[in-house]
Amino acid sequence: MSVVTRFAPSPTGALHIGGARTALFNWLFARGNGGKFLLRIEDTDKARSTDENRQAILDGLTWLGLDWDGEPSSQAANAARHADIAHELLDAGKAYKCFSTPEEIEAFREKARAEKTSTLFRSPWRDVPESEHPDAPYVIRIKAPREGSTTLHDAVQGDVTWANDQLDDMILLRSDGTPVYMLAVVVDDHDMGVTHVIRGDDHLANAFRQNLIYEAMGWDKPTLAHIPLIFGPDGKKLSKRHGATGAAEYQAMGYPAAGMRNYLARLGWSHGDDEFFSDAEAKEWFNLEGIGKSPARFDFKKLENLCGQHIAVANDAALLQELQSFRKSVALPALTETQAEGMLRAMYCLKERAKTFPELTEKAHFVLTERPIVPDEKAAKQLDDVSRGILKELTPQLQNASWSRDALEGAVASTAEAHDMKLGKLAGPLRAALAGRAVSPSVFDMMLVLGRDETIARLKDASA
Repeated sequence: MSVVTRFAPSPTGALHIGGARTALFNWLFARGNGGKFLLRIEDTDKARSTDENRQAILDGLTWLGLDWDGEPSSQAANAARHADIAHELLDAGKAYKCFSTPEEIEAFREKARAEKTSTLFRSPWRDVPESEHPDAPYVIRIKAPREGSTTLHDAVQGDVTWANDQLDDMILLRSDGTPVYMLAVVVDDHDMGVTHVIRGDDHLANAFRQNLIYEAMGWDKPTLAHIPLIFGPDGKKLSKRHGATGAAEYQAMGYPAAGMRNYLARLGWSHGDDEFFSDAEAKEWFNLEGIGKSPARFDFKKLENLCGQHIAVANDAALLQELQSFRKSVALPALTETQAEGMLRAMYCLKERAKTFPELTEKAHFVLTERPIVPDEKAAKQLDDVSRGILKELTPQLQNASWSRDALEGAVASTAEAHDMKLGKLAGPLRAALAGRAVSPSVFDMMLVLGRDETIARLKDASA
């Protein structure tokens, strides 16, 4: 059996980080098993679905690097097919017309609440013959079993049992002829050949209602895998109070996609003690058995740590391209050709200890800025009259040095020694002159990246 998974978000809001993890799990399982990963936009809620949200979902998945097979499908576009299935069940006697009005149903529930009895509505029309039906609007309801229990096997949750007397005769088709979400999901999954439904465990109860349709139609059922939700550090469902919740927000904060994929994969799934891994390893290792039953807690420090590790090992050109994409996403101007070339030269000394693209950019300030260098407040304090004099003395020594790390270190060390100062003491004024910052990459790395002419020019500017 060829594996087919799907991610089916509703375009009623932006792509939540929990949804992003669900998409990732589906993507990893499909790609790791040589199968297909499909994308279906569940846009049946016309009042709340927007093109803007739909595009935001596509953009979020694209940023995360989760490619899907074929074109994204629209659930609303299949409404006629969904309605056909409802009528097929009606004709087979597995569904029925219900003429109870919303007012009658609400009156029943109000009475039940007052008497503290079950509010589960039992339609009086379930067994009424067609000949006794009125000429009035109706909904189509499925006939749910009313005795015994149903057990579904879930790849994450194990065997889960539900009492059948707690299942209602779910509406399939509204009185205006439009299908409900529960019907549409099942029909679409069947028609798309979905073999594994991997989704949040907030859908577990829905699985029993959807199972009614699989049973009534005699269709093969997909493997179910309901994954726990993501909680914040305080053990409560992740929300705005914990910080960013949307995928686009994490992109805007400058986290690299590879780091996000790695962290989200570990958020509720494990492979031994492995924390840092590549996409290839994740695809090879990912399985449903590794998903835990307990909610995962979002930890920003772990996310940043993994992102830093991924930046450190990233291909320089690929990292530069992702940096450009990040700048575009937050409406920053693209790096010029000269700046991009400088970034590539400097990347070897920028990648260590940078956890986000803003941090990487800040470390690269020395190569992205142009003369005259304007030092920030902390750096400016390093450039007093004494320091300027030492830089002025150092400049001709660097001018005549061979442009290698050993030669540069030797020239700086000898100047520091001549003034009875440690090399580290001279590094402060050098940083201020070369980068305009009190914190930067090694002064020798900056010299090597900038080259002789630019380095000398900046030192002359600072010591003037």
